[in-house]
Amino acid sequence: MADDILQNLDEAQVKLLAEQCILVDDNDKPIGAASKKDCHLNKNIEQGMLHRAFSVFLFNSKNELLIQQRSDAKITFPGFWANTCCSHPLSRPEELEDEKAIGVRRAAQRRLQSELGIKPEEVPLDDLHYLSRIHYKAASDGMWGEHEVDYILFIQKDVAIQPDPNEIQNTRYLKASELEEFLASVKNNGTKISPWFAMIGATLLPKWWKELNNLDSLVDHSTIHRM
Repeated sequence: MADDILQNLDEAQVKLLAEQCILVDDNDKPIGAASKKDCHLNKNIEQGMLHRAFSVFLFNSKNELLIQQRSDAKITFPGFWANTCCSHPLSRPEELEDEKAIGVRRAAQRRLQSELGIKPEEVPLDDLHYLSRIHYKAASDGMWGEHEVDYILFIQKDVAIQPDPNEIQNTRYLKASELEEFLASVKNNGTKISPWFAMIGATLLPKWWKELNNLDSLVDHSTIHRM
């Protein structure tokens, strides 16, 4: 993978580009695999390459949402604020399993540990609630971008975190009453917020947040929200 476009990028993040993501069609049917690098190149995205992803929203017992600021080492959207954890299930048998999105939930548990240091026993698979999916596309810069069918996972737990500085440079808990002001901070003071978090935060998240104690009412596995 030693080519010109990878020069001057963080070594640890470049290694992750070899991981094999799950390619899907517009209806989220798996159709193959491609490297994380290929999935995130704008030239491939513009030709329709689409992969499966997930976004975890972890709330504490006070109903506050844990959000993170991505490390400046990240290749896409460095320094941007996002929800608790955002990544991809990989093209491996245990993360390809579709029944009740168990493969995606396994991937989320894996990444919560690697990014935030949250032990798997603190976030049991049965407590990761798969709500719905969104389909979005966003360019990070002229080279890299995102084009994902993104599984939305909610969990409410008080957890101990130990963020990996190569992945995350800052974290905070956000109250529901602070969401609108936080999203507006993009215009007010230049805060960088990831496009997926901004889109979800402005549309679906306020309703979902109000129903934390009634998550079953939010489940919609048939709809893919196009954003």
